[in-house]
Amino acid sequence: QVQLVESRGGLVQAGGSLRLSCTISGRTSDGLAVGWFRQAPEKEREFVATISQSSITTYYSDAVKGRFTISRDNAKNTAHLQMNSLKPGGTAVYYCAAKKTYSGSYDIIEGQYDYWGQGTQVAVSS
Repeated sequence: QVQLVESRGGLVQAGGSLRLSCTISGRTSDGLAVGWFRQAPEKEREFVATISQSSITTYYSDAVKGRFTISRDNAKNTAHLQMNSLKPGGTAVYYCAAKKTYSGSYDIIEGQYDYWGQGTQVAVSS
């Protein structure tokens, strides 16, 4: 059974940076596309970024484009989300998710994903 575990989030000041990791177990990660989502307090969960199995293709939400970078290391079965220039609006629970096929812009739909982590809290102070 595939399991995804996010690294611990934390508290960061606005303008700061934080890197989240997602460790994938149960199968080799190179067969899975990986995405990151987030859910702010009292808001619906929203798409952040996705990366194809080979890392060739990535796709970002407009809210984070240019500030966040998604990457992966298939040899270590991990994926990462480097978050720079964080804003107070970035306070949320961040989720790692995985799916069997990469679909580019269609990957913004959370229902497309087969596996989910438990989420990790990120708080951005102003």
